[in-house]
Amino acid sequence: MVAAMTQQSAAMMQQHEASMQRQAASFEQQQAVMQQMEAARIAAEDAHRQHMEALRQLEENRATAPVFGPEPRPTVREWSLEDFLKHHPTKFDGKTSPDAADQWLKDLERIYDAKMCPAENMLAFSVYMLTGEAEHWWSSTRSILEERDEPVSWEAFRERFLSEYFPDSIRYAKEVEFLQLTQGGKTVTEYAERFKHLSRFYTLPLDEEWRCRKFENRLRGDIRLMVAPLSIKDFTALVEKARVMEKMKREVEGQRPQQPQPP
Repeated sequence: MVAAMTQQSAAMMQQHEASMQRQAASFEQQQAVMQQMEAARIAAEDAHRQHMEALRQLEENRATAPVFGPEPRPTVREWSLEDFLKHHPTKFDGKTSPDAADQWLKDLERIYDAKMCPAENMLAFSVYMLTGEAEHWWSSTRSILEERDEPVSWEAFRERFLSEYFPDSIRYAKEVEFLQLTQGGKTVTEYAERFKHLSRFYTLPLDEEWRCRKFENRLRGDIRLMVAPLSIKDFTALVEKARVMEKMKREVEGQRPQQPQPP
């Protein structure tokens, strides 16, 4: 009985010692992991310190280094009336045709767009170019706008100008003429010039291919028969090809022997 108890106690002591050894081994492993983590933390702090030192050095180098590259752009000088007049705009007296009035305004707008002219200058420069009846018209129109407390602006000037010298009735008539335009007795060059002029007044957007088909369908039959099979979709190329065909047709007809006149 005593021997059995002694054996059992010895076994328990052995188990306890084994457990203690395992705990000691685990503690040693934890210590090793803690040491690795501490070493990693120290390395990270050292790397961060080196990075910050490199950034500081870079900023110092930038501050002391000479500046290269393009020089600062000079300030853009305000566009004056003298600058505008260098483009040789024409005066407007109000005694021209609607087409000429429309073209006068478009010529001014082309100058303004190219020079990125401010709206207030666009109004002042346009009014400066008015003379005679047109000058009196704007003076009266401006007084009416001021009495109604309406803005005297470039947009107001443009709207009133077109209403006076190129009214909607003229624009609609131009659009109808464009839709009904045919070559008829005109040369291809004359027909193309009229076509391009009137197409400006067409209210719907003009697709390049649609322009070509519209122009082609209203050519004279003999020229259209030579051009249509080519299915040209570039307007400039189509006009040039039609000119060539027209020239060839005239040359062929000029070489034909003349028929004798009946007695």
